[in-house]
Amino acid sequence: MTTTVACTERDLLDALSTVVDPELDEPITDLGFVRSLTIDDRGVAVHLRLPTAFCSPNFAYLMAADALDALRMVEGVGEVRVMLDDHHDSDKINAGLAADAGYVGTFGPEAEDSLYELRRTFLVKAHAAAMERCVEAHMRRTGLSINEIDHLTLADLAPGPDKAALLRRRTRIGLSVCPAGRVVVDEHGRRIPPDDVPRRLRFAKSVRISIEGNAHFCRGLLATRYADSESVGTTPRIEDLRTRSPR
Repeated sequence: MTTTVACTERDLLDALSTVVDPELDEPITDLGFVRSLTIDDRGVAVHLRLPTAFCSPNFAYLMAADALDALRMVEGVGEVRVMLDDHHDSDKINAGLAADAGYVGTFGPEAEDSLYELRRTFLVKAHAAAMERCVEAHMRRTGLSINEIDHLTLADLAPGPDKAALLRRRTRIGLSVCPAGRVVVDEHGRRIPPDDVPRRLRFAKSVRISIEGNAHFCRGLLATRYADSESVGTTPRIEDLRTRSPR
């Protein structure tokens, strides 16, 4: 029998790495939220887990739905099933995902109209944190003061992961990534008045510290929750059960 599922484990992990926790602004693969991945001749089954049973249902559903969408984009993937384990709304979320019911269809009267505003809120926070991180790095590199960076452009930033992250986040909220674009802008791409730049960057720094602190806290909770049962590293348990053709 020749398997119809032609994708590789790497293809699947790469797809899952594009799914980001909306609050922590990190891939679910880096956070250890992907518990297991099973491939067989029909398709792929993925189990997700979270640091506590009471993580926000909105966030839980968003990550699970995004994982489902990302995996379905993989060429040759076959049938895709994504399941959330050990959450107080696991049954509801898993049933909604299996039925392609959407957020409102999954939660019914408990749901908001959509997840758009929630997603947008955290994308904006992620952009602010990335912007501040780049500005801080630039000031350290060049010796400029905070009162001298209102003219800073994207072309002025040194290449590297921080700049790449900022460009990704600008793209996600619809901002220009033109090299001549100003770095210090609001979520609508509007330039911040020079007198307001220090205040805006202080706020952005508080957002960044909060995001990084929450991510560290969640990693600790996850490690504690699953310490007695399995590894809590970032590599999920992978099983490839596909039938291979005789040579």
